Amino acid sequence: MPLKSLTFNNIRKPWLHLLRGRSKPPFASISRDLLTVPGMDGAYLQSSSIQPLIINQPVGFTVRDDNHALQLKDELASWLVTDESVELQFDDEPGRIYYAVVQNSIDDFEKFAELRNGTIQFLCLDPYSYGSELTEDFLGNDVVTITNGGTAEADPIFELEVLAPITFAMVSDGEEYNLIGRPAKVDQEVIDTKTLLLEERGDTLSTWGATPTNVDGTVDGNLGTDGDGITVPSYGTNTPDWHGPALLKEITPAQDFEVEMHLEGRTTQEDQTVRIEFYAFDEGMNELGKMAVLDNSPNVHTKVAEARLGDRATGQYFMSSRNYEQRTEFWFGMVRMKRVGNKIEFYVTRIDNSSDHVDSLREVFVDRANNYGGRLQYIQIHIGKYGDTPRAYGPKINYIRATGLAQTTVDQTPYIAYAGDVIKFDHKNDELLINGEDRKDLKDFGAQYFKLAKGDNQIVMHPNNVFNTIARYRERFK
Repeated sequence: MPLKSLTFNNIRKPWLHLLRGRSKPPFASISRDLLTVPGMDGAYLQSSSIQPLIINQPVGFTVRDDNHALQLKDELASWLVTDESVELQFDDEPGRIYYAVVQNSIDDFEKFAELRNGTIQFLCLDPYSYGSELTEDFLGNDVVTITNGGTAEADPIFELEVLAPITFAMVSDGEEYNLIGRPAKVDQEVIDTKTLLLEERGDTLSTWGATPTNVDGTVDGNLGTDGDGITVPSYGTNTPDWHGPALLKEITPAQDFEVEMHLEGRTTQEDQTVRIEFYAFDEGMNELGKMAVLDNSPNVHTKVAEARLGDRATGQYFMSSRNYEQRTEFWFGMVRMKRVGNKIEFYVTRIDNSSDHVDSLREVFVDRANNYGGRLQYIQIHIGKYGDTPRAYGPKINYIRATGLAQTTVDQTPYIAYAGDVIKFDHKNDELLINGEDRKDLKDFGAQYFKLAKGDNQIVMHPNNVFNTIARYRERFK
């Protein structure tokens, strides 16, 4: 029979095996806060809390000699010392996952010829153990029963694919609810505050013009497409400054607007440079602003976001290496410029493998002097590199979209999501996301991040017939 071992931080050591004598209580201890009253027998129970769980696990391994023993002890230290809690699994507790840090120095190691044994003490700040993630597909239904087979409440995550425009989304267990947006009242008009002015994914670049383009540097070369976005086949002739191709598109003028660009860029060598950006111009070709992601260092991998109001000579920067710089060779994400009234907002974010926004930054400016109040009429895209530095690997604009925005009145209710959007009610991390972006600003005042009770839970979605819903959760055990 093979010896039992453990997995910590998703790593196993084939030479380490579990010994008898694990010290772990049947459940974590419970602390009771009591209130005593003079003249009254006993006490009132004010509150209860579950304390961290401590697991003492004896382990052993075989060594060839003292040098080998020292090598394995160093390997243990490198493996077991973590800055935060990580997954812990024991072979003799299949399907159960703890989250732990190691808090002792394993200083009780004993030596018996070629055998070594000692005790690892795991501290579980989260006192529960967890099962594997379970998924409940609502299969187009708006009422589903989810059975939580754990011995404690579970934290669900609800993912809603939107099938039609909605003003709100709500999930409820019959007692508590979570809600984003707001239902329209009978005397309110439901309106669409967004008008699509432009969406380009590379398939209609022939409708864009090469003049009168204007970038921070030299315009040269040409943009193309790989069938899945906008690429840069040629940067043109090297110049001592930034250079590369640019294209310009005229759109229906918009006073309030949003310009959003999804992009990616990779530098496989530290001396490669790249710049991917869009510019916004008003009806007189005055520059309203620009946003960019660039790698401008010849020595390290770095991705910097830029956001500017106005032109290069007189404009104001709201994002730069001063407040947004990522030391990474690959960057995939989004930049967005939005104006409503005299409020101008810049937003940049990376997008992770779960389509959630991470490493995000939002900067807001109120243009009280109306220096940048012209109507948006031209969008310009540009991909460049610096001087004779090597070109980056596969820089691409996945898409650029411009939208006209309308403001609502008190008797109007706007849509918050459209067909194809994804709303996430994350009751594990207390997050509300639309297409991966934090939208707690739309959360209803009385909404709660509720849990799944032990046993059966009837979950109801509102409004009806507009979502494909999936619930994810992990059963939790005391």
